[in-house]
Amino acid sequence: MTVLVFGKTGQLASELMKLEEKTKHDLIFFDRQEVNLLNPNACSDLIIKLKPNAVINAAAWTGVDVAESNEHDASVINGESPGAMARACNKLSIPILHISSDYVFSGDGNIPWKSSDLAEPLGAYGRSKLLGEKLIHESGARYIILRTSWVFSSHGSNFVKTMFNLGKKREFIDVVCDQIGGPTSAKSIANTSIILVEALLNGDLGGIYHFSGAPNVSWEEFARTINHIKNNVPNIDKAIISAHCHNDLGLAVANALAGLSAGVRQIECTINGIGERAGNAALEEIVMAIK
Repeated sequence: MTVLVFGKTGQLASELMKLEEKTKHDLIFFDRQEVNLLNPNACSDLIIKLKPNAVINAAAWTGVDVAESNEHDASVINGESPGAMARACNKLSIPILHISSDYVFSGDGNIPWKSSDLAEPLGAYGRSKLLGEKLIHESGARYIILRTSWVFSSHGSNFVKTMFNLGKKREFIDVVCDQIGGPTSAKSIANTSIILVEALLNGDLGGIYHFSGAPNVSWEEFARTINHIKNNVPNIDKAIISAHCHNDLGLAVANALAGLSAGVRQIECTINGIGERAGNAALEEIVMAIK
């Protein structure tokens, strides 16, 4: 069977490519140069033309801060285009797996968010992701929306690579201590995605699910864990990690606008046992790959 994957160079798509030989399905990848994600019709036309057995949307606008000044494009890429993909899937009676984000939630409160909780994003990025979820749900297609959080890998832009880059330039790094979430390796999301697509093709499952790494930590704790692993690897620049709360820097208003309010945006994993919730072992593997 053929699975069409939107995305080719991002964190998830890069990991899916590594699984291509291990899956019994043919994975066909398309990047933004091959299909314009700012053109929803181009996305749906490609699906109709290729007639795959399933679709994975691993493509997204991922710039949280930049979305605030360019919400239109973020909403097309994260919202309208996924909706067009899903409508095309409905026409062909094939399923779609769409990757979403913990940013659809406000981040208030102190307990993990469930998939059934009301989504109320604070910023443009979260609104764009929620729009995609809404349009997929309304499309009539059989779907799984997989919400995940704090994605990291040796590819692209992510927190782990940012810590490496800052470690080369700074002796001290301030990291926020009052945002809690579950760092999730792109590798574990890719493995889980293949399993979920298989379930969709077999007529099983459907709806919205949460998948995040374990354990849940603050950004500061995550940074310290990265530093601890780096300390055991020779020839890697290290920095001293210090903690601050948002209010310490007077950033409460700015963070609210960006959908980054202090509190809990960790999501309660609703598919335990289906995919590996890789923790520090996955992080160690990625640190070694980046070095």
